[in-house]
Amino acid sequence: MDKESAATTDPSSKTRCGYVALLGTHNVGKSTLLNRLVGAKVSIVTPKVQTTRNRVLGIAINGGDQIIYVDTPGIFQPKKRLDRAMVAAAWDGAADADVVVLLADVKRGFDVNTECIVAGLAGRNVLLALNKIDLVKRETLLELAKTFNREGIFEETFMISALNGDGMDALLAAVRARLPTGPWLFPEDQLTDMPQRLMAAEVTREKAFLQLHQELPYAIDVETESWIEQDNSEVRVEQTIYVCRDSQKAIVLGKGGSRIKTIGSTARADLEKMFGCKLHLFLHVKVREHWHENRAHYRERGLDFDA
Repeated sequence: MDKESAATTDPSSKTRCGYVALLGTHNVGKSTLLNRLVGAKVSIVTPKVQTTRNRVLGIAINGGDQIIYVDTPGIFQPKKRLDRAMVAAAWDGAADADVVVLLADVKRGFDVNTECIVAGLAGRNVLLALNKIDLVKRETLLELAKTFNREGIFEETFMISALNGDGMDALLAAVRARLPTGPWLFPEDQLTDMPQRLMAAEVTREKAFLQLHQELPYAIDVETESWIEQDNSEVRVEQTIYVCRDSQKAIVLGKGGSRIKTIGSTARADLEKMFGCKLHLFLHVKVREHWHENRAHYRERGLDFDA
């Protein structure tokens, strides 16, 4: 996070601005929380483990303060190169943050991955957000809060639902109170620092995951090959969905190309809303057996290939 090179928009020294890392294990609701806090979709959300693969910034203005949220990949015990790179990205996102929020799924409780995260945050002052509170009884919430707070690293505990917004006002107030004084680092109308091409690829990957959740492993990738702004203010986008085997290519395409059409139409609808223009999306499916060993893939997403 290069704070010095970011653009400033408000010279007032009375404003506050800072980075807030959203940390947690997989599928605890970090991306849903980020989108809720920003008020727009900047991070994709699916039921798949490790949907978020790289650090995603979401930028929000609240009461004159600029809050730069950092959505990080879920932290777990990594086994493969991509896993290690994602976990490293998560810890990097927390390292330089002004505020750290640990998000925990109340249904999952204090599991082994969460225990490792807590150990890694030793010496930091952390806010605890117990998410999905509508799924368990109050007595369970209170016992879980006690379990977490025995660790001694949490300044405050919040019970929230990132999906429906419960408890968000109190969490936001606590975050703002901990921001350092300083000028804004991004323009007022900027919601994320993610390049358009990468954001478009992520949206298509989200739609592919949602369509293929039961049939395909998460090791699928999407790249935006071209982004052409036309004279009529419309945009032509060509993307490639990469799979590891020929059999997976047939699954993505579907009978008579029906599935790839559904992925394309749902992705296009989101992208037109996101970018505010008419968009023509063309999808191709290719086999790239070892795409997860491609160094350029990691570099484009800000991941450390050698983590």
